[in-house]
Amino acid sequence: MDLSDLLIFKTVAEAGGIVKAAGRLHRVQSNVTTRIKQLEASIGVALFVREKQRLHLSPQGQMLLVYADKLLRLADEARGAVSTGAPRGTLRLGALESTSASRLPAILSEFHLQCPDVSVELKTGTNDFLAAAVADRRLDAAFIAQPPAQKELSFVPLFREHLVLVTALTHRPVHRSADVAGETVIAFPHGCAYRRIVERWLGPQTLASVRVLELSSYHAIVACVASGTGIAIVPESVLATVQSALVMRHEIPKVLRNVVTPLVWRTGEQTPAVVALRDVARRKCQAAAAPGRRRSGRAPA
Repeated sequence: MDLSDLLIFKTVAEAGGIVKAAGRLHRVQSNVTTRIKQLEASIGVALFVREKQRLHLSPQGQMLLVYADKLLRLADEARGAVSTGAPRGTLRLGALESTSASRLPAILSEFHLQCPDVSVELKTGTNDFLAAAVADRRLDAAFIAQPPAQKELSFVPLFREHLVLVTALTHRPVHRSADVAGETVIAFPHGCAYRRIVERWLGPQTLASVRVLELSSYHAIVACVASGTGIAIVPESVLATVQSALVMRHEIPKVLRNVVTPLVWRTGEQTPAVVALRDVARRKCQAAAAPGRRRSGRAPA
């Protein structure tokens, strides 16, 4: 078993068949078939089962895929670590929906200029999903909403986000959580750090009286709020990216409204691409916080 065998196996598993895998690998189909059979013979188990013209991983194949992914990633990391050139390979990056909309475009634009040989695979999700994905090595790094609880993760604090409560323009003023009792709260699914802030602000008594509508897009959340469907807590940087954000902003307690977005990675496993991304993000953050500059993402009321 060598790395090329593992790469072929991983590609077939992801493609779901020999034909598509051969195209991705730029190999003839017979060569891919032969290499898979040789790999199965060398370890003495069947890695795939065929069902309806598609290959599916056997239980043993599923186990091997986990190790194959780790070994191939470590090989890329090793090449990058000893290389004297610029970072290369694939960076598996995670980010909150809010960060992807408001912060990442400028960061990735500069990152691609500095690291043209790095391909970025972006995955969005909730705070908890992204932190777990980095801890499990399914992602190399991620922008999340709060410092990670996992001891195996390192982080650097970056962007300051200002959270506000948004309602329809016709909504009455909101001074305390009791003012929204009985309404619908629009939020991301469980695992979202901002949702936990909403729940803390509402408190047990008010929380018990509200309904929750779960959505996975800030554009959808803001649109629903504007139409009077419910209320939500969102970063102002996101509102600045939504041209039709016809909503009323209300302040929430200071202890809840100011949060810092960190970039996280596994301790001791910073690839050159992660280091480069961290440096780009840090420069962007420092530039945004420079004296005399208007706070990034602040939208007019």
